[in-house]
Amino acid sequence: MLARLAELPLIVVLLGLCAAISLVPAIYAFGANDHAHARDFLYSALILFIISVMLGIATAAYTPRDPARSHLAALVLAYAVLPFALALPLTEALPDTSFTNAWFEMISAFTTTGASVYLPDRLADSVHLWRATVGWFGGFLILLAAYAILAPLNLGGTEVSSGRPPGRGAFGTSQAGRLADPAQRLTRFALMLFPAYSALTVLLWCGLLILGERGIAALIHAMGTLSASGITGRTAFQASGAGTAGEVLVFLCFAFALTRRALPGVRLTENRRPLLQDPELRLAALLVLTVTLVLFLRHWFVAGQASEIPARALAAFWGILFTVTSFLTTTGYVSADWQSATLWSGIGTPGVLLLGLAIIGGGTATTAGGVKLLRVYALLRHGERELEKIIHPNSIGRGGPEARRMRREGAQFAWVFFMLFSTSIAAVSALLLLAGVDFERTMVLAIAALTTTGQLADLSAAQPILYGDLSSSVKIILGIAMVVGRLETLALLALILPGRSRR
Repeated sequence: MLARLAELPLIVVLLGLCAAISLVPAIYAFGANDHAHARDFLYSALILFIISVMLGIATAAYTPRDPARSHLAALVLAYAVLPFALALPLTEALPDTSFTNAWFEMISAFTTTGASVYLPDRLADSVHLWRATVGWFGGFLILLAAYAILAPLNLGGTEVSSGRPPGRGAFGTSQAGRLADPAQRLTRFALMLFPAYSALTVLLWCGLLILGERGIAALIHAMGTLSASGITGRTAFQASGAGTAGEVLVFLCFAFALTRRALPGVRLTENRRPLLQDPELRLAALLVLTVTLVLFLRHWFVAGQASEIPARALAAFWGILFTVTSFLTTTGYVSADWQSATLWSGIGTPGVLLLGLAIIGGGTATTAGGVKLLRVYALLRHGERELEKIIHPNSIGRGGPEARRMRREGAQFAWVFFMLFSTSIAAVSALLLLAGVDFERTMVLAIAALTTTGQLADLSAAQPILYGDLSSSVKIILGIAMVVGRLETLALLALILPGRSRR
């Protein structure tokens, strides 16, 4: 059965999965005696399932000329087409909404951005669960694509460690490609990643339930954490009943967005080294601790405040630590102690710092967005080596061939990506300015969309930006920017300008 499904075009399989996940809010609504919404989601699931079966029959004999690039094209097509299919249940559940709003809501969830055009109280719990389910599904899709589609083509950050041009197979993947075609690779990694991804979600859900959070809110927050979407329901994360203990559980799960090596059940060659020696995790710890200490110590050294009660100081430190880590992973959850933390630091909401953390982003081959920690690490190592050469021109770089490759070719590719990312921010900002958005809000919205951190609109501007108040043209621009930020510009360029792998 799995082998037969693997032979179908990827977009058809994904459409069928969209039909399957539509049953999740349908079952919940039926159990909550919300029969109207249960019918909406059930009928939408049936429609999507029938369409996917018809497309599967029509494309059963299709054989792509280049299977690897065909899957990359199907991934891009999925982000272009599936949000329209995912908007069908939402338009049925909210008949008074516009299709543009429904499309924006679904593309925001599917790209794990987490921005919402609706006020929380307007949506039923089943609709909030649908948003979280779509975000959870989108997080798993990008996680699967990073291993099975992007990595063999030397994309998604793999080009930094391999030192080979993006869009071409990394060293050693030619033989692997002969042993397993892309469809088999997708199936193998799906069976490897899905049990770990779903088990961690269930474990976090159960932990939040035990700590006192309401059932549906706990499930939404568990899905939002593992997918790095930061989606919430009627109850905001900082107002959930789990308290600080629940935030600690979520904080521990942020590790899965900081390094791919933290995900259990995934066999990687670099897993032979201790986890604490992972460069992405160490760089993330350095960034988080530095920003946290700067904001925390500012209370005494800059603001000139008197000594405070230790309990308040501890709460402020935790509020800064949790929120900073959340935005570094592009999740966007805010600690319940964040308000106290901003008052403690004396500078209000540090919007520029949150924007910078979101731009850096999480680890490669994770659900996080942004530039990615490995690219920043390569640039730092390159700068360190250049400083050594200024002091000792005849010195020899340390770390072996792998470290030298990352400092040279890897840093070059990281710099190219950083320039492309900066150009994307400039392009999206220009389009938003032409659409009538003022400059400050333009920068925040552009970075929020390209880093897939929709919650930046609430915290990084002088006044919170409501997505529902934006015009339809602005929403369309932001929706396209979310897709570009989720897929990365290098992957899109590799599809437009294909290059054959070296044999």
